[in-house]
Amino acid sequence: MLTAISPMTSAAQALATISSSGTSAISSGNAGTSSTPFSDLLTDAVGQVNQLQDQAQAAVTGLMTGSGVDVHQAMIATQKASMAFELALAVRNKAVQAYQQVIGMQF
Repeated sequence: MLTAISPMTSAAQALATISSSGTSAISSGNAGTSSTPFSDLLTDAVGQVNQLQDQAQAAVTGLMTGSGVDVHQAMIATQKASMAFELALAVRNKAVQAYQQVIGMQF
């Protein structure tokens, strides 16, 4: 059960790291010198979502071919991949929304 929660907790930890490092980088003026760049965090998150999708595909294929994969294992793998994708989609939507708000600002 702990492995089912790990993608969500790693995403939450990544968001906490972004928020805490973002405020310290802005206040100190050293943007990106001591923390991981935002693009690397997004790349890692997309890679994790892709890995979960591959695991789900392998589980479903194993279920269909009868190679020893149980139905509940395939369902858990597909739900983990689905939840990870929905989280990534929600983060993307929030980032696009924030970008549109910044573009709409008048200086």
